Amino acid sequence: MPAPVTLRTLQNRYEKQEPITVITAYDATFARLVDEVGIDAILVGDSLGNVIQGFRTTIPVTLDEMVYHTAAVVRATRRAHVIADMPFGSYGASVEDSVRSAARLLKEAGAHAVKLEGGAAFVPDIRRMVDIGIPVMGHLGLTPQSVHKLGGYSVQGRGDAGPQLLQDALALQEAGVYAIVLEMVPADLAIEVTQALRIPTIGIGAGNGTSGQVLVGYDMLGLNDGFSPKFLKRYANLADTVREATATYISEVGDRSFPGPEHSFKR
Repeated sequence: MPAPVTLRTLQNRYEKQEPITVITAYDATFARLVDEVGIDAILVGDSLGNVIQGFRTTIPVTLDEMVYHTAAVVRATRRAHVIADMPFGSYGASVEDSVRSAARLLKEAGAHAVKLEGGAAFVPDIRRMVDIGIPVMGHLGLTPQSVHKLGGYSVQGRGDAGPQLLQDALALQEAGVYAIVLEMVPADLAIEVTQALRIPTIGIGAGNGTSGQVLVGYDMLGLNDGFSPKFLKRYANLADTVREATATYISEVGDRSFPGPEHSFKR
């Protein structure tokens, strides 16, 4: 069996300038499939609020739900590094609350690391987590949990906001994060941030100058075909496959061609 991907593995890949691959998964079946083909890391994202639960934002997702889905992913994973999102409200009220939430994701769900959104304001929380052995991934740029504050899902870091994003990235690095997601920021800013850091950057809608890339699995596979941001590339169109297969099943049950003799038990 291939060796598990660890923080050291990811840092080595970064230092060798080998791109890091990350994909989201929320259940055992998807996790097993992407793990088998060699994905570096699986993010159990709070994007499950959108693609699994049907919410318009990630805000309603609870910590208990993140523990549940992360545990399912971990049980099916043999190689990939598993990161659990810290959902809205599970961190930031106090350092103590943040640490307790993060500890649950490692202790109860089996995650290898947690990810949280935000910049320098969360340095005390991150530093304490790292001090007690909880690996933390940062997340800057478009932070979906702040969608109401940001006024929607739009590119971040343009103009005067660019230097602040860079300063936040440096503050997160100093606090001890091992990687930072850069979401929907201009490609030139993503390159600037990446070059200024000593840790990997993982881009989504941030160009190809980051240390790696992450996509939501449902989007990449074309299952969420009503969602088509500019940065997304669909590597399959499984929505049509599911519709066609289901329509065929309905038809064959209707005309009693399924189950046929080959699908029936004999005495």
